[in-house]
Amino acid sequence: MPSVADLDATARAAGNRTDIATTIGKSIFSTSWSAQISQVSANAVGMHLIVGVRIWGVKFHHPMTRKQFVGEVAALVGRAFAVAPDAEEVDVWASVPIAVGKGVIVSGDLAKPTTRTVFSLSVRRGEAAAQIVARASAPEGGAFWDPDWERTAFQ
Repeated sequence: MPSVADLDATARAAGNRTDIATTIGKSIFSTSWSAQISQVSANAVGMHLIVGVRIWGVKFHHPMTRKQFVGEVAALVGRAFAVAPDAEEVDVWASVPIAVGKGVIVSGDLAKPTTRTVFSLSVRRGEAAAQIVARASAPEGGAFWDPDWERTAFQ
């Protein structure tokens, strides 16, 4: 019988290397995180492998501070690199839903967006957890923070 982590990993894997995304997902979903991880992707082009971890920026399982959120991001990146030794980069982003009116087209060529990115960070292999935390925390560190979300999402 598959575990919940196995089922989540399979259901939330995306990209052209879903085998790698599923393996990373099994590791990630074996832990209970405050942030909801909604998708793990792995995409390869030639010898390049990029991993993506998408987090919902709403409905955290437990209230978090900004510092705790950054700590979870660093831990997720570390877990992804540990499980996927060929990955060059891990991209983490948090999204929140956008309210769309009834009858609005949400798929296809004329689709209106249903989510917006409120946090994003790209990490290259070789960065230590402390470097990731420092980059994600500093205004000039390379992370994108939506100021309105950042002001309201954390304790």
